[in-house]
Amino acid sequence: MQYDEVVKGRRSIRGYKPDPVPKALIREILEVAMRAPSSMNTQPWNFHVITGEPLDRIRAGNTERNLAGVPHSREFRIGQPFAGPHRERQVEVAKQLFGAMGIAREDKEGRQDWVLRGFRQFDAPVCVIITYDRVLDGSDDTPFDCGAVTNALVNAAWSRGLGAVINSQGIMQSPVVREHANIPDDQVIMKAIALGWPDDSFPANAVVSNRKSVDEAATFLGFDD
Repeated sequence: MQYDEVVKGRRSIRGYKPDPVPKALIREILEVAMRAPSSMNTQPWNFHVITGEPLDRIRAGNTERNLAGVPHSREFRIGQPFAGPHRERQVEVAKQLFGAMGIAREDKEGRQDWVLRGFRQFDAPVCVIITYDRVLDGSDDTPFDCGAVTNALVNAAWSRGLGAVINSQGIMQSPVVREHANIPDDQVIMKAIALGWPDDSFPANAVVSNRKSVDEAATFLGFDD
């Protein structure tokens, strides 16, 4: 695919086939992703790629702690709840997803199951945990670099027929993730990516989020026209 086709065609995938993803293909995707821009070439990122039994243990631990009401222990800063237009966009895409899945507003069981899917990494066959070196904690450039490499990763995956969704639910119970993914103490858990072959029969996979226009997002100065 051409670059524009990848970027404009990519969607967040929340339903996956159970088929395994070859390790060699994931290595290829990571090699491409790691050419992402990095401030002063610091390359703060690390990838913990998990499948099979270790991933099942993370799913089970996340679900158990969530149902037990254990408060989240997310390691990277989460900021304040969204408000204003940012909250409106969040609600809009949630309505799109619930509408596609046929989950009514009063369907508490269906909504809870949807939340638990996130804690289960959307039942994807692979989970990639993004961490950064703890010695860089507090650096403004570090999350920028990790965001760049994550964007490159999901686009490289899409160009090879794989789907992904970047999420935080899967790392909200960090002790579970840290234990079963063997993440060392000198790294901070930042984000998770569910990865696998898209299930085209899963309704939410067809959802395309709306984006604000260039006129809303950009200003141009010094141009003749």
